[in-house]
Amino acid sequence: MMRRLLFMTCLLTSSMCVWAGRVVTDSIVSQKLGATVKYNVYLPSGYERSQEHYPVTYLLHGLTDTYTAWDQKGGMREITDELVESGESKAMVIVMPNAGGPDVNNIWNGYFNMPGWSYEDFFFEELLPAVEQKYRCGGKKEQRAVMGLSMGGGGSTSYSQRHPDLFCACYAMSPWLSSGPGREGRNGEKTKMYYTSEAVRQHSALAFMDRADDAVREQLKSVKWFFDCGDDDMLLGDTFELYKKMRLGGIKAELRVRNGGHTWEYWRAALRTALPFVSRSFKE
Repeated sequence: MMRRLLFMTCLLTSSMCVWAGRVVTDSIVSQKLGATVKYNVYLPSGYERSQEHYPVTYLLHGLTDTYTAWDQKGGMREITDELVESGESKAMVIVMPNAGGPDVNNIWNGYFNMPGWSYEDFFFEELLPAVEQKYRCGGKKEQRAVMGLSMGGGGSTSYSQRHPDLFCACYAMSPWLSSGPGREGRNGEKTKMYYTSEAVRQHSALAFMDRADDAVREQLKSVKWFFDCGDDDMLLGDTFELYKKMRLGGIKAELRVRNGGHTWEYWRAALRTALPFVSRSFKE
């Protein structure tokens, strides 16, 4: 009887582990930034035992957070495992690069090029090609998506607007899409937060749509768009405005407004919609 119980326990434990992906921490030495940048990578169950080439999603964090946020606060590992096991999401590689930290005045935050911090050049010229070669993923638009929350949601949107040839889908959660002029410090000091705000203003997703001509709008139609923002979120107004501009420009986009604010509770729920959405957008 004891042997049978032991066998059943081992069998159950084994079956529970079949669907378990894992998150590994890696880093890249960036010539563009003059720094070593860490990132987390979610590898789907069975990755090490297969030679399969996977689609890739770049999952971007928000202001004051780091590359660990989606795993430690967002529950992305458990949510992804659950969705893949249920068949709602495809197995994919998920890359979570570092682009900030809690001390916003003294640590660079943001996904754009700024004076002394060429993050966008790093992302597209160093991180993206290195990661996709090392982890057997992506390699072309049809196998690559980008998503993120707040600052990362705005970064995802702007990246997809200006590089529609590289992403098949964009899912923006509570996106930071525009900003007023950067605020200087008490003595006219321009902190790193000043440059972050300025970069968001200069890369405004709303202003981009105002400038877009017919050729640009046609390119944007090749991307699957999804905007998701809570009804109590301070960024809801800009989200509505961008959605309206895109629809008036003939660009199909999804919009969801659910109960909630600028919180991890909201973003964890959004991730459950985001992963199936990008999965449907991937093509072989």
